[in-house]
Amino acid sequence: MKPAQAEHFHIPSLDGIRAVAAMLVFVAHAGWHYIVPGGFGVTIFFFLSGYLITTLLRREHDHTGDVNFRKFYLRRAYRIFPPLYIVLFLIYLLAVTGGVDHQMRGDALLAQVLFWTNYYNIEHGGGYFVPTTGVYWSLAIEEHYYFIFPLLFWFSIKQWGYAGAARLFIALCALALLWRSWLALEVGVSWRYTYAATDTRFDSLLFGCILGVWNNPIYVRRERPAELGRGHFVVLATALMLLLATFLFREPEFRETLRYSIQGIALLPLFWLAIRYSDNSIFRWLNWRPVRYLGLVSFTFYLCHGISLEFAGRLIEAQIPRAVLGFSIALAFSAAMYVLVEKPIARLRRRLHQD
Repeated sequence: MKPAQAEHFHIPSLDGIRAVAAMLVFVAHAGWHYIVPGGFGVTIFFFLSGYLITTLLRREHDHTGDVNFRKFYLRRAYRIFPPLYIVLFLIYLLAVTGGVDHQMRGDALLAQVLFWTNYYNIEHGGGYFVPTTGVYWSLAIEEHYYFIFPLLFWFSIKQWGYAGAARLFIALCALALLWRSWLALEVGVSWRYTYAATDTRFDSLLFGCILGVWNNPIYVRRERPAELGRGHFVVLATALMLLLATFLFREPEFRETLRYSIQGIALLPLFWLAIRYSDNSIFRWLNWRPVRYLGLVSFTFYLCHGISLEFAGRLIEAQIPRAVLGFSIALAFSAAMYVLVEKPIARLRRRLHQD
């Protein structure tokens, strides 16, 4: 069954999952990093991005028999570049005018502009960035990945179909685990490298791509029963226990090798169930309007939450009020960016490129 073509394609629960990921990162950076796994929020973003991009490419291939690389990269540019560069420019402007303290270097700014933040951070540390823009490392990984992935997707499905592409992606995930393990256990690279390097984290996106080509829930969603069965609850509980184990087991050798692979495996059934059974009471909250709205503006929220917390900290020292004020500032700015920048840019893209 092919999903119907729609002008505004929407997958239930994804905005809610974005909101969850954004809040994990925000709460960790607000001072609760010792109990809230902010890094896992980034892993969720990676998985979601891989799944969504692959699903969109698959829909395009289903309906046209091909992949338009030009349109793919234009969509990425229209979606990513305006919010990213506007937020970076505003924060840089605050830094050079004395609005925030900084130890800025020109090469650090260039690394952020050119999506090289992750490797720059690995080599130099985060002290030379404009304050609160360290999160740009994850955007660098995504851009590196999507520079190559459309061609990999097109080639693999032309050669082996969707099932063969899934097998190839699984093999590449295994290769990433082996590479990460060798670097961590034999070469002795730092945790910063295994955490933030594109060559050690691309599998976090690739697990989402596997779901996009193998048993994608949007292709069976309309055929679902109303409620989860006993087997679904077993799978759900197992996935959650796997994730809990990755948070509780703190040995460095595990954290820098198997952790990301196990999290990717656990996210496969969680995403599948949340999308296919989006109307079920367990997942329905992901589609509540406030949750979905935060997911809708989560990209800008992710970019600006650090500077928002810093401003809040200048006014309020107490941790909880500081977090509430920082959240309010970040959400208000993100909402303004969505209305004034992101929506007009989306309309411009559709008008210029008819997609």
